[in-house]
Amino acid sequence: MAEKLRDLSQPIDVALLDSTVAAFYGTGSKAERQAADQILRELQNNPDTWLQVVHILQNSQNLNTKFFALQVLESVIKYRWNALPVEQRDGIKNYISDVIVQLSSNEVSFRRERLYVNKLNIILVQVLKHEWPSRWQSFVPDLVSAAKSSETLCENCMAILKLLSEEVFDFSRGEMTQQKIKELKQSLNSEFQLIHELCLFVLSASQRTELIMGYIGNITCFLSWIPLGYIFESPLLETLLKFFPVASYRNLTLQCLTEIASLQFGDFYDQKYVTMYTIFMVQLQNILPSTTNIPDAYANGSSDEQAFIQNLALFFSSFYKSHIRILESTAESRSVLLLGLEYLINISYVDDTEVFKVCLDYWNLLVLQLFEPHHNLENPAAAVGMMGLQVPQFLD
Repeated sequence: MAEKLRDLSQPIDVALLDSTVAAFYGTGSKAERQAADQILRELQNNPDTWLQVVHILQNSQNLNTKFFALQVLESVIKYRWNALPVEQRDGIKNYISDVIVQLSSNEVSFRRERLYVNKLNIILVQVLKHEWPSRWQSFVPDLVSAAKSSETLCENCMAILKLLSEEVFDFSRGEMTQQKIKELKQSLNSEFQLIHELCLFVLSASQRTELIMGYIGNITCFLSWIPLGYIFESPLLETLLKFFPVASYRNLTLQCLTEIASLQFGDFYDQKYVTMYTIFMVQLQNILPSTTNIPDAYANGSSDEQAFIQNLALFFSSFYKSHIRILESTAESRSVLLLGLEYLINISYVDDTEVFKVCLDYWNLLVLQLFEPHHNLENPAAAVGMMGLQVPQFLD
């Protein structure tokens, strides 16, 4: 049986491959698993196995077998892609794209095959790292156009864009040259207008929770590189603040707002930040009134409610680290600043180490900022005396 699988001069016996994969993952004897492992390793290491991948994917109903085939294909894409003939590269690219569209266009198949689709998305992004933009210039326009044909397809297109962003900006080191990384970053920036239009389309045309959550998650991922105008000069920030009071989106939205709060652009967008913070505080008081016993609410809350309080601590600490000075500029903004500080004080009493670390990190910075203007470098003893410490006197 093993010899039959090793013979790749003809289409592989998919049923036999399924049984071999099942033996590897099954509850059979140790000897059976070892034999299956040996055969699968040989297939993975055979440079011609990848030519059987499409045949396997089309004929197997076993998810583990499909994953095995995609692992073989992923290795070829990573290490041998540019050595393949153009016809083979185009064939793989088109096949993977077609299967993704086919499975994502239908609600039933998309949910049933979600793990398989997720893996196909990863394979597609690996292809994009080689092909886009120079050999696949139409990718983003094609993706945006396809996304508008079905809500589930749109949801998956957003997932692909998020994966691509993460690959380029977070995980690319060591896998691509600096020149290639720079090229992909520039391409994402130049194509963001289309991506932004897709995001606005989602928000205006859909009430689907999964789709909106995918949009918010994508924006959080995109914030580190999108052109600044899209944050403050488009409906993006207003939309995020609109979704913040909605329980289903609250934690994701708060994470996104925290990312925005941590950004620094000089003083150009100061007033935008004041407006953002003021609206946020009004909404927060409706969600979590300032009279709430936050430590008790945390202790008795659900995991989502506890995550919200921790995310709230992260938001306040991030905002104050970057923008507290602009909130000190007027009496009106100072009043909402003090209210936010009161929230952070109350959160500091939560009986959770991670939450306390977030709060303590900011309080440590605040004390340092308050202390430094009064620090007398010429008279260290005077500075120490401010803190109520006794300094011994030394005689010459």
